[in-house]
Amino acid sequence: HFAETSYYFEGGLRKVRPYYFDFRTYCKGRWVGRSLLHVFSTEFRAQPLAYYRAAARAGRLRLNEEPVRDLDIVLKNNDFLRNTVHRHEPPVTAQPIQILVENDEVVVVDKPSSLPVHPCGRFRHNTVIFILGKEHDLKELHTIHRLDRMTSGVLMFAKTIEVSKRIDEQVRERQLEKEYVCRVVGEFPEHEMVCEEPILVVSYKVGVCRVDPKGKFCKTIFHRLSYNGKTSVVKCLPRTGRTHQIRVHLQYLGHPIVNDPIYNMEAWGPERGKGGKIDKTDEELLKALVEEHRSKQSLDILGISEEDLNSSAEDKDCDNSSDCTKSAQADPINENSCPAEDTKDSEKNDITACPLNSDTNLEMLEKNKELCSCEKQDGQTGEKSSEEKDPLCVECKITRRDPSPKELVMYLHALRYKGAEFEYCSKMPEWAMEDWEE
Repeated sequence: HFAETSYYFEGGLRKVRPYYFDFRTYCKGRWVGRSLLHVFSTEFRAQPLAYYRAAARAGRLRLNEEPVRDLDIVLKNNDFLRNTVHRHEPPVTAQPIQILVENDEVVVVDKPSSLPVHPCGRFRHNTVIFILGKEHDLKELHTIHRLDRMTSGVLMFAKTIEVSKRIDEQVRERQLEKEYVCRVVGEFPEHEMVCEEPILVVSYKVGVCRVDPKGKFCKTIFHRLSYNGKTSVVKCLPRTGRTHQIRVHLQYLGHPIVNDPIYNMEAWGPERGKGGKIDKTDEELLKALVEEHRSKQSLDILGISEEDLNSSAEDKDCDNSSDCTKSAQADPINENSCPAEDTKDSEKNDITACPLNSDTNLEMLEKNKELCSCEKQDGQTGEKSSEEKDPLCVECKITRRDPSPKELVMYLHALRYKGAEFEYCSKMPEWAMEDWEE
């Protein structure tokens, strides 16, 4: 899959040239007896129906490997659906991935902020797994643990399934010690703070959690390292591994991470969620968070787009590992995204105006595939070429504001991971130094 596209670098960002990609799925039980049109209109609303009609005319929808001529076709059990889309990925930081350790058993890296660990949501090539494969020839790595997309620091991969199982057993038996460092709002107490508030996932799609009695038990120990009169540097020792655990506990304590794009937002209210006081329903909270980012044109910071928000099919597949990237898979038909973490404006113009027959479009599609995969494979800086525009693609018609490199950094860093036979450390980040200033 590495040859699907290439990278280019611009304004401190790593970007992926748009490329063609096949989403594939077998017919789900609830679709049996329903028309393809009905399934698209009820479960895959990221695109208007006009788009799917145009995609069918262009030969991009296939059922059991035959082009779909009529969206009124009724689905049967075990039908196989393939949807070819023109895929755009959000930019990430251009900061390189530093390899801390590589031996016969593991690869340990210092992950930059903004990079997901593995493909999820709208991210595929702009992920640690793909960059290590494409730029360092490190392939078939096994994920041992995960970090939030916006969290930087020590990230371990096993080279064999045996090593993965061995370390995974240590994780399950709570033998793995994890140490994080962060910069938080205000003067954090000097004495040790322990937070054991249970955490509940509010939304897998947007990636939001909160303290709630119905949530899962978790425990984090905090020690203040320094205070500069405005913000504090805090060492965090998570004893359990819940999604966003450190971030949610710091918010609850009234000291959210300075630049946390979720838990330090006005949407939580005047106290920003301190003490679990939110005064909003979950739906109102999510809407307020999305609106706040929409007004700042920063939905990509959440890893979602307007198209994802338009879609109703919310992926329920969630991982509970400590620093886990909310690892829900992209929706098989559209680019539905479930970005959040560790551990989506559609223009509808011209979509219906695609009278080209499917053979012509497929021929053009194949040419474009070759152009996208062959052009500038060395990943040098360059502008999008005209060959990367697709006549059916909504994203190609939209101009999005690029995030600044500063927006792609969150002040939470995995400093050290220690197991029974290993200990891996990264350098203290610049923003965690005692004399650092905003």
